[in-house]
Amino acid sequence: MPDTGWTASIVAIAVFALAVMSVVHALLQRRDTGTVIAWVGLIVLLPLAGSLLYWLFGVNRIRRRAHALREGYLIADLSSDGTSLAEPPERWQRLLRSGDRLSPFRLVGGNAIEPLFDGDRAYAQMLAAIDASRHSISLATYIFDYDQVGERFVAHLQQAQDRGVQVRILIDAIGARYSRRNTLRQLRRVGLPAAAFMPVHLPSSLAAFNLRNHRKMLVIDGARAFTGGMNIRRGHSHTNPGPHPIHDLHFELRGPACTQLQRVFAEDWQFATGERLEGPLWLPQSVDPAGARACRGLPDGPDEDFEVLNFTLQSALAEAREQVTIVTPYFLPDVALTGALKAAALRGVQVDILIPARSNLRLVEWASRPQQAELLERGCRLWLTPPPFNHAKLMLVDREWALVGSANWDPRSLRLNFEFNLECLDAGLGQELASWTDALRAQSHPLTLEEVRARPLATQLRDGAARLLTPYL
Repeated sequence: MPDTGWTASIVAIAVFALAVMSVVHALLQRRDTGTVIAWVGLIVLLPLAGSLLYWLFGVNRIRRRAHALREGYLIADLSSDGTSLAEPPERWQRLLRSGDRLSPFRLVGGNAIEPLFDGDRAYAQMLAAIDASRHSISLATYIFDYDQVGERFVAHLQQAQDRGVQVRILIDAIGARYSRRNTLRQLRRVGLPAAAFMPVHLPSSLAAFNLRNHRKMLVIDGARAFTGGMNIRRGHSHTNPGPHPIHDLHFELRGPACTQLQRVFAEDWQFATGERLEGPLWLPQSVDPAGARACRGLPDGPDEDFEVLNFTLQSALAEAREQVTIVTPYFLPDVALTGALKAAALRGVQVDILIPARSNLRLVEWASRPQQAELLERGCRLWLTPPPFNHAKLMLVDREWALVGSANWDPRSLRLNFEFNLECLDAGLGQELASWTDALRAQSHPLTLEEVRARPLATQLRDGAARLLTPYL
């Protein structure tokens, strides 16, 4: 009969060692004092459960870059983007200088950028681009449902590969689980090279469980690309969305900046599979200009690109003079971003924040409510967009500078997810996006301070409790 005393002692020592290791890690790695106190307190009170929760939700950084690959990208980006960019207006130089320091890429001109305001149009142009591909196709997405939309993509991708095009498909391992039918299995069954980003194998991947690839990128021949907020699923379709319709915004990009998306995909693919994508097949030496718009890629993630997005948002708010428009499905900014929004409004900037009247994630909706009063008190304007659920992501400053892509204004996008956004500087694009946001605002309900203060006490308590979960939403 085993000695239960010795067994209990060994388990107690192991739990104590795990708790000590967790506390040491929190003290050395966490930046926010309040967060450190919360985690250390939880670990002390509940050594085993607190430690497991810390390694599951509290560790949000990894090192994953292939440094030689990144260095090669920087050299190529600085010397051979293929299109010179005229000196930007004095008005925007400080903001662009911030991007120079945050992003591995430089602002590049010669691009054409077309907003795609519904899924039918976006999917039609993406499938047409796949059909027109000659050399390579790179597709990264968070969700790839194997529904009637997903089946069309699989068929077109298979046809492209059959005619000799090199195809690579990367789906986030957690996002892949949203589909009732396993899309990765279907892709591999028809012979398409497909991989899962950061598969979950507990307990070995416990620390990385929360770090997901939320990027949406399709790159064709290194010269034509699509990015934005749309996953590949039926709900984005305007004509036949099924029971869960989603309004979203995507973009088609043509020109030299497409190589920046391709480089980000290549890093993700190498991290996921070990295969290095290089040479003119994937990264052409030069890409011909396709327009006159200037943009740059802003990769962000819990790695060497940590907080790129957060600092970009703060810099843009500091440079705003007349108007800031934010469209986001999930709005849970941290203290610094909330302060920057209020400071902009206090300076006289018109700050409009458009969020869904009803979220598809009720817990996130409840957690976002406690900060609404303080924003309204300082002059920010909150608008509740009507159904269908608006999943679009956009920040527009003075109707000329725009940030578009995959990231939301929440801790998951700002600290945990791998995201990709495009910084765009163009008055024509800005006016087009401003017209869209103006029309959306005209359909939306302006939330007032009186409405917020009139919420029942029980509702306020529920929302306040949900707010405590903000770091993990």
